[in-house]
Parts: sequence; C-alpha cells; structure tokens
Amino acid sequence: MNDDELLRYSRQIMLPQVDVEGQQRLADSCVLIIGLGGLGSPVAMYLAAAGVGQLELVDFDKVDITNLQRQILHSTDNIGQAKTESALQRLQQINPLITINIHNEKLEGEALIAAAKKADVVVDASDNFATRFAINRACLAAKTPLVSAAAIRMEGQISVFQCDDPAMACYQCLYQDTGEEDTNCTSNGVLAPMVGILGSMQALETLKLLLNIGESLAGKLMLFDGMTMEWRTMKLRKDSACPACNSTS
Repeated sequence: MNDDELLRYSRQIMLPQVDVEGQQRLADSCVLIIGLGGLGSPVAMYLAAAGVGQLELVDFDKVDITNLQRQILHSTDNIGQAKTESALQRLQQINPLITINIHNEKLEGEALIAAAKKADVVVDASDNFATRFAINRACLAAKTPLVSAAAIRMEGQISVFQCDDPAMACYQCLYQDTGEEDTNCTSNGVLAPMVGILGSMQALETLKLLLNIGESLAGKLMLFDGMTMEWRTMKLRKDSACPACNSTS
C-alpha cells in the first residue's frame, strides 16, 4: 500500500482486527451487489469508502424521483439515468482507488452463477422474492456467502447465509416459492432511515466476512422494529424439505 492509501484508510487500519494486512485483504476482495436502491445505496457507499478493491454493481432500473427519498446514491440530477451509471459516478467520487464494474441488466441463470463465483461475498439488496430466490440459488451453486436484508414500512430483517456449508440454512429455508410479491417499498412504503440502517448492517457483515473477524449472522435472523427500536434475533435451522439447498450438490 502507498502512503495515500495508508492515510485514507488509517482509521480502519488502527483497529487491531484490521491492521494493514486486513486492509490489503479488502483491497484484494470482490463483492457483488445486486440492487442499487435503498439497501444497495449504503452498502455500495460504505464498501467503496472502506476500500473493497472490486465492486460489481447490478441493476437494470433507472433513477426515478420517488427513489430519492431513500436511495442516497442518487440525486435529482440523476433522474432518468441508469442506476448503475449514477452509482458509478457517486462511488468514484467517494473512492477513485477501487475498481467498479457495472451491469445494467438483469443477471439470470448461468450469468448470475458466474458473477457469484467471481465474488468473495454477494450482497442481496433486491426488493422482490423472485430475485432473492434466484440469488440464493446462484450463491448455493457458486458456494459464495450471501448477505441478505429487507426493509418495509418500519420493519426490517438481515441474515448471512454460508452457502458453502450444506448443514446451514439457506434463504429459501425461510420462505416458500410462493412468497408474497407485494412485500416491497412500492406497495407498502418505508421510512427512509430503515433502509439505511439495514443496508449499513449489510455492509458491516460483508466487511466482517471479508476480514474473517467477529461473529457473523450466519445461522441467525435479526429482526428490527423501528417503531419500538427493538431488535430480536432468531436461530435459523435448515429446512430438510427446502427445494433450493437440498437439491444443490
């Protein structure tokens, strides 16, 4: 690392859990972020600022005025622009030292699996069950850790899925394929800081995985009630009838 990098990341490097070796590990890491909305905004911004060396950003939507209340990657000037392009511009301002690749498309099938294999961690910042199920299956196939979160109204949840461990629960162990499709911000609304809180926690869990420090949320589901400011943590158990993780070799 050069002097500029040491200075930029000095407050992280001061941590004994990180140090120069950990910062170099972040620089050598690749994270796939799917969704650049309310959750993906803080995830991308914090991972870029922290010095994760390569970010792969996936979204096929354009910035809309209704996004600006909570999707802090984007601004009024970006309305009508692809979210990937808007995100690229903002993240390059935050940290020009990292590599950012954008995918202005919906990754599916083998392309999604290939992207998951390339990454050290996959962050699911999407807003619908169909996409979450597809990401989960891709991570199982690629054996790549998955950090997943969701937030609507004044409620949120977050978990980590160790997709390389066949004994651990996967995302689909929680839900059936017929999960309700109206559980998103468009249909239910959300108070802006809710996605900021959950997205920031996704960034934190991702950094912990990359650095191999602390205790992750693997095997647990953390639920947040913004009205009462209460957290509740539940243990996750593998579903022996899950069609996703029990069909993956």
